[in-house]
This record gives sequence, C-alpha cells and structure tokens, in this order.
Amino acid sequence: MSRWPCVCGWAAFAGVLAVFAVAIVPDNGTADDSVDSTARDRRAIERIETPPIGLPPVPVPAANPPTPEKVALGRKLFFDRRMSVNSTMSCAMCHIPEQGFTNNELARPLGVGGRSLRRNAPTLLNAAYIPHAFHDGRRPTLEAQALDPLVDYREMANPDLNSVIARIAELPDYDGLFERAFGGRASPERLAQALASWERTLVAGDSPFDRWRYRGEKRALTVEQVRGFELFTGRAGCASCHRVGEDHALLTDDLFHDTGIGYMGAEAVSRDTARVPVEIASGIQVSVSRETLRSIGDPPQEDRGRFEATGDPQDRWSYKTPSLRNVALTAPYMHDGSLRSLRDVVLHYVRGGVPHEGLDPLLRPLDLTQAEVDAIVAFLEGLTSPVIAELVEDARSVEVGN
Repeated sequence: MSRWPCVCGWAAFAGVLAVFAVAIVPDNGTADDSVDSTARDRRAIERIETPPIGLPPVPVPAANPPTPEKVALGRKLFFDRRMSVNSTMSCAMCHIPEQGFTNNELARPLGVGGRSLRRNAPTLLNAAYIPHAFHDGRRPTLEAQALDPLVDYREMANPDLNSVIARIAELPDYDGLFERAFGGRASPERLAQALASWERTLVAGDSPFDRWRYRGEKRALTVEQVRGFELFTGRAGCASCHRVGEDHALLTDDLFHDTGIGYMGAEAVSRDTARVPVEIASGIQVSVSRETLRSIGDPPQEDRGRFEATGDPQDRWSYKTPSLRNVALTAPYMHDGSLRSLRDVVLHYVRGGVPHEGLDPLLRPLDLTQAEVDAIVAFLEGLTSPVIAELVEDARSVEVGN
C-alpha cells in the first residue's frame, strides 16, 4: 500500500502550502529587506567599533578591516551546509546561536557522518579578542582558524580548500558576493576573511557585573554575587587565570594550564575495560566489550592539549584559559565538555583539580563552604550580556544554505 493514500491529493495540498508560504514569507529581494539587511550589517560593525562597557577595543587586523559586505558574506557562509563535503554540516551546527554559540547538548559535537569531534565546541562570543584559536591555541587568528574545520575529516570533511571554492563558484546565490566584498573572486583567503569578519561582530559585554564594576551601579549585582566576586578575586584565586582589570575584563589570561582534566581523560581511556550495555532493539540490550565498540568507529585518540601545537613536553594536557564572559550560557565545560554545570566546574577547582605530575601549581584544594560555592556560581551567572538576544537575531537573519 502506498505511503500516501492519494498522491494527487498530496500534490495539491503541497501546492496550497507553497502558495501559503509565499504569502507569509517576504521576498528576500525586496527593497525593504535590503534596507534592513544593510542596517543590520552596519549595526554589527558598530559593535566592533564601539564595544559595550566592560570590554576593551576590538583588535582588527589591518589586512581585513570590516565592511558590511564582508559581514553579510561571512554570515551567509557560516550558516551554509553546502560548505561541507556532502552538504550536511555548517559552522552553525556546532556553534548554535541559541545555545551560546556553542553546543549545550553534546560534550563533543558531531560532524559529517555522525563522527564525534575530539573536543568541546568553544563559544564564539567575544572570539574577536582571542590571540590563540582552538583549545590548544594552534591558530593565531580567526582568519587562520576559519579554514581548519572545512578540511577536518571529522567536521566538514572537504578534501581540500580548492574544492570548497569550486563549489561556491557553482552556486548562483553567491554570484557577485565575493566581488562586492573583496573586489575579486572567491579564494580560500577571502573565504576565511569573510567568516572572521562576521565572527568578530559577536561582541557581548554590558553584563550586570560590568554595570556594577565599571559603571558604579551598586544594585546591578546581588549581595550574593558581590560576595562571589570577592571570593573569585580573593581566597578562591580564580582571578589568577581569569583576570579582571581596572577598566575592562576579558576574564582570561590567554595562557595555557593543566588542570588535570586532560590527564584524567587519558587515564580513563587507558584503563577502561568495562563492558557497555547497547540497545539493539526496543527493550533489548546486549553487553559489548569496550574493545569491540572501539573497533567499530575511529579508534580513540589521546588528546595531549597544547603539546600538539608546540611539541613541548611541558605543554602536555595544558589547554587555553577560556573567557568566563557569558559562561552561564555555554555549558558543557572544559576542553572535553566533561563538566556539565558551573557548579561542577567550581567544585573541580575546590578539589584542587586532578593531582598528577604536571598539574598547574596555581591549583590547590580550597576550603570553601557550600554557601561560598553558591556565591561564586551566582557571580558567574552575573557575567551574561543582554546583547545576546540581538546577536541571535542577527545570526538567524540569514537563510540557511541547503
């Protein structure tokens, strides 16, 4: 029996839906939409030129000054699944706007073909300020970072960058866009510059903390949050790595530290010989050895952190200090997404990390009460920017490619 009782009836119904869709969805080519789009792109550049309170001037490379045309093109590329080898993955599928421009649902996102990525997806909020991209800091700029996922076999799996450029050349909706943005045809360098130009606009400050510390609004933070800040910068020692300045705070030292998470992950992989329950049908489970499971997909790879970028043994299991801005929106935490909540993170540091040779000497067990832990968590929740809603709206203003 046919899946549809009446193919003709379904076709007619689909036609009605199409007409209805046209009636309620504005034509992207209208003059009003063009005006709105131009205003949106200019507003995005304003966030770079005039960052909100609590943030320093945005560093912009001289070789890639922002323009509305670059921003619009970068936004379009970011949401286009056709940038992956099989047109299934876009940058936005790991950096989801509504989830703090990361992925709240998975410790490690999935790439092409359901392949698990090696690390947690870092947020792109305030990515304009990072001097080292990726958890191991292997790329020095947003422009350099933008190209890696395109050719990583786990992520977007293109065989090379030239194949991406060739695909763009075949897509009619990109006709003239690179020429208007850069004065020339698409190239890997211009593709990276466009993506970085839009990512650089995701500037988010003016949090309750900023208004309290840098604008003098005494009621912007609660009494508990103020106590949390005092602990954060005092006895708990958090500000040793998540620095707070007199006129702005990026809440990172932009350095690399071994907190024991990488070491613990490596130990768990080497010692895990347990059998795993696998559901093969509804309500039917079988016990499978870990070795058998590992034989099915890619074998697990040790994550050696900063060492992979430098080759220096002292950098083993060290990872970049993330900014804590908007941190309440960007769970799960750590380079591997192994800590699900802010409380889990604070308690990890209360325990002094994971003891082992190489643990950062800044870490030590902390004598904090439950109320003090609560206060630090409350303070961290006060680092969320009210600009986030605007950034999500900006991101979702573009049609998703494919």
